[in-house]
Amino acid sequence: MAEKKTNKKEENNAAAPAASVQPAAAGKKPQASASQQPKGEEVKGAVYFTSAVPARVEEVIGRTGTRGEAIQVRCKVLDGRDSGKVLRRNVKGPIQVGDVLMLRETEIEARPLNQGRK
Repeated sequence: MAEKKTNKKEENNAAAPAASVQPAAAGKKPQASASQQPKGEEVKGAVYFTSAVPARVEEVIGRTGTRGEAIQVRCKVLDGRDSGKVLRRNVKGPIQVGDVLMLRETEIEARPLNQGRK
């Protein structure tokens, strides 16, 4: 009889781990898709674009800024509400005549450079 009890225990011990093993996904909540996100929470990695208006560089006026890090240019708006308008803008980085800038707004113009230096 002792042998039968040990055999039953061995059978129970052998069956217990198999029953306690759960699939990995069973304990986790399913992730909601981007369309099911509650309002107010941002989706990680989402990209949102603002509307922009293209403008072609017509003339490079000169360098501006305390260290000359920006370049002032005159550009002509190609599309949008102010199509055809010529603006003076400050641009950071390499720029040349004929380049196309994408402007977020076309209402504000940069101040003219002071030409009074000697």
